[in-house]
Amino acid sequence: MAQAATTADWNSPKLAQYATGDALSVISRALYADRLNGLVTKGEPKNYPKVTSATPAENPTTVMISDCGDSTHWLKYRKDSGELANDTPGGRRAITAEVKKLNGAWKVTRFAVEAVGSC
Repeated sequence: MAQAATTADWNSPKLAQYATGDALSVISRALYADRLNGLVTKGEPKNYPKVTSATPAENPTTVMISDCGDSTHWLKYRKDSGELANDTPGGRRAITAEVKKLNGAWKVTRFAVEAVGSC
């Protein structure tokens, strides 16, 4: 998503390499909205993911991940002027994700991102 967000490419085939189902829908819709609103994202998020559970234990096909992602240097800008889109700062926020092994590939199937300051 971070790479596709630099151009608000809501239709990037790379998105489907890493996400599916609800997760892919949420990501695509967010990038589509950015495209319509003339926004792009600059910088990079910092992530610190940790596996919190894996099922079944012997040969996992579902993994839950938690993170305290940092969007301090990953902000939205107006594509036409390069100006910061708003005065909402990035920051650290709690992220949880469900990742499933589907047809031999691990993909995010759903996720939640909490408000800045949630971790």
